[in-house]
Amino acid sequence: MSTATPTARLAELGLVLPPVAAPLAAYVPAVRSGSFVFTSGQLPTVDGELVRTGKVGADVTPEDAKDLARVAVLNALAAVDSVVRLDDIVRIVKVVGFVASAPGFGGQPGVVNGASELLGAVFGDAGRHARSAVGVSDLPIDSPVEVELQVEVRS
Repeated sequence: MSTATPTARLAELGLVLPPVAAPLAAYVPAVRSGSFVFTSGQLPTVDGELVRTGKVGADVTPEDAKDLARVAVLNALAAVDSVVRLDDIVRIVKVVGFVASAPGFGGQPGVVNGASELLGAVFGDAGRHARSAVGVSDLPIDSPVEVELQVEVRS
């Protein structure tokens, strides 16, 4: 792992933080409290549009859902960056991933790995985090995945 900043690592990966996704209801994308930033759940949207809809294990393959989790975590990083600079993140503390799952689908951890693996690539050891991968029956606007972050930032 290089000593490059998270912003530089994103560029090395050919990725750019998207604009912050507009909230779908009465909340803000991210809130800072002390040395922590908490994001609202982020969906896999690109240019304001949901990339895919449906249930994982039926309409959406686990592999496609893993890619969607990667898109959602980029949106979560954009939400963090709207409150503090991305390069001020000390560590990723926790990831919560929700997977809209078809009956009998139990591969939620593999889906949420899309988010976790990208965070590892961008933040190195500081990207290692606690995590929950939760199967749910439905998510907002029929999204297959939703990701939220809790990060520690410089004072």
